Amino acid sequence: MTPRQRVRVLLVDDHPEVRVMLRAALRLHGGFEVVGEAEDGAGAVRLVGATDPDIVLLDLGLPDLDGREVLTRIRAARPASKVVIFSGADRDDRAWYQDRSEGYVVKHAELSTLLGVLESVAAPPASSDGIDLPRDLASVAVARRFVHEVLVGSLAHDLTDEAFLVVSELAANAITHAETDYRVSVAVSPATVRISVRDSGPGTPEPRLSEPGATSGRGLLIVAAVAASWGIDSSQAGFKTVWADLAR
Repeated sequence: MTPRQRVRVLLVDDHPEVRVMLRAALRLHGGFEVVGEAEDGAGAVRLVGATDPDIVLLDLGLPDLDGREVLTRIRAARPASKVVIFSGADRDDRAWYQDRSEGYVVKHAELSTLLGVLESVAAPPASSDGIDLPRDLASVAVARRFVHEVLVGSLAHDLTDEAFLVVSELAANAITHAETDYRVSVAVSPATVRISVRDSGPGTPEPRLSEPGATSGRGLLIVAAVAASWGIDSSQAGFKTVWADLAR
């Protein structure tokens, strides 16, 4: 990346040593520019408007504002900024934050994991292919073949195993829970492969722990474990899209 193409990042964490570590990691990695640092929620909200960041790297354990409040205020102050959560603990309400952010990484994860998520969030999809499929479990195999063809054509076939898990789970959710036809899309960028499944069914899927011995119910947990980031988008036309990004 040239300096003009650097991704502008606002660091929000109440521990100075964590901000130093993050600033150094982003500088060494390249392609990122730290445009500001905040040690509390109020400072984050103020700086997000003043620095115009592409990404806000947000700690949830701030001394002045609850995590939900500071995230809501940041979104209101600059809706265009993407937010990646960098949390000290895997919270019980993680799903709430994942629905409202572009990434969620716990602090005990490898630093390379965080950098991969930031790359994924920063890089827009460069090319996209899609296929419409019927509400039939047999169509899941067709979805997998379609994804495989796109990966091979994009020289991203090393992600085949992970991509098969993701598309299988998302397609099965559309068929069994949304109970509608669905569309599978694959968007490939230099940093990520995004697999999306769109349906017109009601409700919003959420990760949940299944009962011991159950043979289903773990789909989104599997997606969350495999993907660098994932989320759910809704449209005014009545469609919802569940997507997952795999880091290249």
